[in-house]
Amino acid sequence: MTIVVVESPTLGEGWLRTSRAILEGGALERYDGQPTRELANVTLTVERPSSDDPLIAELGDQDWLAWMHENFFVQKDVPELGDAKSYAVRLFNYAGAGRDQIAWVVARLHTDPACRSATVTTFQPLTDTTYIPCVSLLDFWIPDGALELVVYAHSLDFGKKAYGNLVELARLQEHVAHELGLPVGRLLVHAKSAHVYEPEWALMAQLVNVAESVA
Repeated sequence: MTIVVVESPTLGEGWLRTSRAILEGGALERYDGQPTRELANVTLTVERPSSDDPLIAELGDQDWLAWMHENFFVQKDVPELGDAKSYAVRLFNYAGAGRDQIAWVVARLHTDPACRSATVTTFQPLTDTTYIPCVSLLDFWIPDGALELVVYAHSLDFGKKAYGNLVELARLQEHVAHELGLPVGRLLVHAKSAHVYEPEWALMAQLVNVAESVA
């Protein structure tokens, strides 16, 4: 099976380039019973990630961006996800045990900037029996003097959700870089399933065309 590589200078362009690739070349599949277009094994590389991405701010849904930000930074149960724990719990209070994984990453890279295992997970296997977090692995490292973040996701919905994920992943990356006194490097996201649900096909086609017409 071919690995699809999407390279982009910014988060917003990466979101839309991946969406175009899905709409143009994605296979007809189903996710949780709903029709999708899907590309398997996608790697998105963003050279200059920023949580303050102007294209996403312009074209993204503000309510959804606010929801995703809360998911990443407010520790709570999420009703829309069957009361699963938010990413904030998973990252800053893993399994409710008080383990701040992001602080651990900062300490690990501060002690050893050459570390290749400053790696954390959002998956809580003892309790995640019905909901499996889409973004499950965050791996931070400093290959060329800048803080890079490599992410694995079992699936990302590029029609409705992924741009919010990208913004908050960049925000986490910025936080770790700031704590280490380093510039922000690339953000790399590996998605087993990159897809767009049928209700968003027309909207995403329109957004992609609008963005290209003003580029």
